[in-house]
Amino acid sequence: MSDQPMDLRPLFDGIFGKQRTVLYKRPNFERRNLDDMLKELAKIPLLQWDRYVFSREPLDGRISASQRQVYMQKAWDCGVEWADKSKIKYGNLSAEKLANALGMEVEYVSMPENTDRVLFAEFREPNHIRVYMDAINRVEEFLNSDSIKDIIGDTNIADILLLHELFHSIEEKHKKEIYTRIEKIKLWSIGFFHYDSCLVALSEIAAMAFAYRYSGIKFSPYLIDVILVYGYSQNEASGLYEEMIELFNRRLEEI
Repeated sequence: MSDQPMDLRPLFDGIFGKQRTVLYKRPNFERRNLDDMLKELAKIPLLQWDRYVFSREPLDGRISASQRQVYMQKAWDCGVEWADKSKIKYGNLSAEKLANALGMEVEYVSMPENTDRVLFAEFREPNHIRVYMDAINRVEEFLNSDSIKDIIGDTNIADILLLHELFHSIEEKHKKEIYTRIEKIKLWSIGFFHYDSCLVALSEIAAMAFAYRYSGIKFSPYLIDVILVYGYSQNEASGLYEEMIELFNRRLEEI
């Protein structure tokens, strides 16, 4: 047995109802250059990001690896389908002109007001979209470098964010028929009674697919997550990169 005295303060604090301030220590990751991370992430096939996407899904624990892959394919196909429908109906419009054709009001502002989380863009019912430019402005210098352009070209990231949110507006208008709203997972059932729920991840996958297809970009739109986070913190972007690679490797093990 160790001769070191035990710290009993947490026990007594619990007994007497005292609340200690828990200090969060931000982990430090191996700092990586943005172009190096994007080069590696660009190797991940387009439809093999399901493990990463569903890691943000509240109901992921109820979904098997094989079902996750099925959901990824169907949701991606949904986004592609509605991008094609939009071009057939309205023509090959820019993202902003498509928003206008859909009756959307678009604002480009620096940062969201009164929020405790980082937002890059958001759709507000019934017809309002905000694209927050702070993150994009922070990485503008990197986006103009040749090494980054070799990977993502001259992509207008604000347009990709706008297209992503435009899908959510389309989704709301067609909620009775669109795959992302009619596909549900059963949470419980008792006799004839059951409770089903939509999956948030399906909506996000389809929105990414819509932006990918409509814009014609040649890289996975999930790379933009790392790009925008990099503008705020190289450390956090490196951590996100590590998570993406780890989840992709875990996916390979599950197959």
